[in-house]
Amino acid sequence: MDADKVPPQSETVRTRWGVRKRATATAVAAVAAALLVGGLILLLLLQSALVASTETLTRQQAEDVIVHIVEQDLDEAGKYVRSAARPGQYIQILDPKGSVYAASVAATAATPITTLRPEAKQTLSQRVSGLKSLPDDELFVVATGVGEDGKVYTVVVAATVQVQSETVTTVAWFMLGAAPLLVAGVGVGVWILVGRSLRQVERIRGQVAGINARRLDGRVEVPQTSDEIQALALTMNMMLERLQASDLEQRRFVSDASHELRSPLATLSAGVEIAAADSSGATWEEMKEILAGETARMRYLVEDLLTLAKTNDGGLRLDTADVDLDDVLDEEVRRLRSTSKHEIEALLEPARVTGDVRRLGQAVRNVLDNAERHAQSRISIEVRNTADGVLLTIDNDGPPVLVAERERIFERFVRLDESRSRESGGSGLGLAIAAAIMSAHSGRILSMEAPGGGCRFELAFPGQEESPEKAPPQRLTLLQGLGKPLRHGRG
Repeated sequence: MDADKVPPQSETVRTRWGVRKRATATAVAAVAAALLVGGLILLLLLQSALVASTETLTRQQAEDVIVHIVEQDLDEAGKYVRSAARPGQYIQILDPKGSVYAASVAATAATPITTLRPEAKQTLSQRVSGLKSLPDDELFVVATGVGEDGKVYTVVVAATVQVQSETVTTVAWFMLGAAPLLVAGVGVGVWILVGRSLRQVERIRGQVAGINARRLDGRVEVPQTSDEIQALALTMNMMLERLQASDLEQRRFVSDASHELRSPLATLSAGVEIAAADSSGATWEEMKEILAGETARMRYLVEDLLTLAKTNDGGLRLDTADVDLDDVLDEEVRRLRSTSKHEIEALLEPARVTGDVRRLGQAVRNVLDNAERHAQSRISIEVRNTADGVLLTIDNDGPPVLVAERERIFERFVRLDESRSRESGGSGLGLAIAAAIMSAHSGRILSMEAPGGGCRFELAFPGQEESPEKAPPQRLTLLQGLGKPLRHGRG
């Protein structure tokens, strides 16, 4: 791709509706909808409460008039009617013929308010409108029959509903006028708050945009706001720290790998040139073993690098199956016996784990080769079953790894001193590969000091659901130059 076609990384992405506009519009729409729904519900509830209150007061007033009629007489009840009516309320007492016997106001003294004529102790109600004698548009009327001297009189109490309607209308207009102000206030508040928050995000974005592969040591400013913006800045800094550490590790790995490959390549190149210059072939006969050794060394190094590269690409691919770990150790011990000058002692319990037999053998072989290089006279191997799984310990009587170096020793191309150099046969990758294989098998590998002195490597494997059948341990005492190992407890 041409360089002029690549958009600059620092270019700001422009959108039609940014976060600030969307947040403000969403907040305004939500508040407006809530006000609309809440206002309608409030008006309905208010109207219902006012109507219920009017009905209750009207019925209570009718009962009070009836009490005066029953306990006293019609004349006293008439006096009470003329003095007890509240504003917007009209009271009548109708005789058995339907004529007005008593009324609370002169406007209702001639004509009955309602045509309802209930029986004694019966209460009827209705809404009446359009009365010419009264200014109210609509009335709620309660009519109750009461017996007196063998006759049935009717107590009528009417209350206007105009007050309730006006109250509801007033509240509705008030809400209609206040709602736009409230919505506008919410919109302005959200616009300001989101803008302030986005300024912090934009500052972080700008600082991150200025960090490239050449200056991964840059960090973003962490605002002391104790909110999500502060958490975002801290997360960005942690991500940058991980990127920087990964970049440094990659650069160191490439540098170490190129350094390791340079030496055998130089030897091979020089050897080939010298041998080619000698037409007699004598030089080739002298140098072919050296060149073959350098070729093998470079092949092993490339294989180790490929193995570690696979661990970086998402993990090793394992062909898992049930593996008898003691058989794997038995084979590796035999291999080591054929080349080692040290005393090799092995105590192997029958132990079964789940894993890739080839990779497990590779991990064990790398640790055993490390022990072989640094042992003085003796190597001890032990496999035993524990409550948590299977534990493999490999001891040698060489100097133990320093406490400060026991984690770093499993890094790539790490050699702790001159004795652990490439000239002694190690590339600095064996223990790193062993650690990667153990991690892929959900196990662990540790370096420590052996109980009796010397260096110990401990490999712990997770156990299986069904433990292997118990059998007596086998003990192999292998000495360089002896015949087959002595085996106990195995057929």
